[in-house]
Amino acid sequence: MSDRVTAIGEPVRALAARLGLPWQPEADADTTLYLAMRDEGLALSGDTRRYGAPIRVDFTAGKVAHRRRFGGGRGQLVAKACGLAHGVTPSIVDATAGLGRDAFVLASLGAEVLLIERVAAIYALLEDGVRRARADDETAEIAARMRVAQGDAARELTSLVASHDIAPQVVHLDPMFPHRDKSALVKKEMRVFRELAGDDDDAPRLLEAALETATHRVVVKRPRRAPPLDGPAPDHVLEGKTSRYDLYVHRSLKPA
Repeated sequence: MSDRVTAIGEPVRALAARLGLPWQPEADADTTLYLAMRDEGLALSGDTRRYGAPIRVDFTAGKVAHRRRFGGGRGQLVAKACGLAHGVTPSIVDATAGLGRDAFVLASLGAEVLLIERVAAIYALLEDGVRRARADDETAEIAARMRVAQGDAARELTSLVASHDIAPQVVHLDPMFPHRDKSALVKKEMRVFRELAGDDDDAPRLLEAALETATHRVVVKRPRRAPPLDGPAPDHVLEGKTSRYDLYVHRSLKPA
């Protein structure tokens, strides 16, 4: 865990203690990422010149809400990749949940989704976002299908799944692509993720764990021109404009 993450403000002191994060009343925003409770919800903040605007998880407004209303339903690439079709709504583990955007799309289409995030600060944002979504009339039913867990899926996927009583038909992975060109870090939100989590150098082990856990398929999101993860070759590939999904299929998903 990065020692640059500091939870500040009395409302999140207990949260910081629960997550094992350091806490201090004041933080140097030029060098530190910190958690703070704002009116809009829990936020991860830092020097705006380096990290941009504070990062929150909000499933009730903005781009996520627009995608829920106008994103294309089960015609979306992530839905097709995860096997959501007429009469088929699999149970899904999103083992690299991040800010939960793909998981929310899948839950909005009826899937039960377990979101696993290894970085404590991002997990805290997810937990707060799901809590607020459950309190919102428009998203409560969707958020009720989302559960959040903290852990390293590459090492603990089996136990995390067992402890949350889910039999995942599909495991969804979106590992961090190991860019070497610093110009690829222009997007400030991605810079925060890289500073907290680094590159997913254990992505091949994550794929192996996912293949052992999913009963029907593993879905790996990749940049369109990136190589597949080390390991077995994907059985199918679905390509979009900027990204693609590599599909590793154990058996077909069938209507209930």
